[in-house]
Amino acid sequence: VQLQASGGGMVQAGGSLRLSCAASGRTGSRYSMGWFRHSPGKEREFVSAITWNGGRIYYADSVKGRFTISRDNAKNTVYLQMNSLKPEDTAVYYCSVSPRFAAGDLRRVMFYEHWSQGTLVTVSS
Repeated sequence: VQLQASGGGMVQAGGSLRLSCAASGRTGSRYSMGWFRHSPGKEREFVSAITWNGGRIYYADSVKGRFTISRDNAKNTVYLQMNSLKPEDTAVYYCSVSPRFAAGDLRRVMFYEHWSQGTLVTVSS
């Protein structure tokens, strides 16, 4: 499975960005997809995840109410709509796939199998 993340950029605080992650290769459709982010001095941090049919969606507390995850299985693509961005959202964002579906599992890096390259999001104050 290959994952291609895109949509990062530079915005002012309060602005919006939409990240996309397209999967190709032996994807199937019954897999969860998640977004993580990594900023200097911190460990890779869970942002959001969505199960294969969108029936379960999870968010980190830090982004709840501001970010929205969605997926289009026909396009093998997951999206992350990020609104009301804050300087602390500045990070490199990665998407990944997981065969798991439980909230506890999908918040953990170890349960993901393939990773995209990162896309940089910079939020200025």
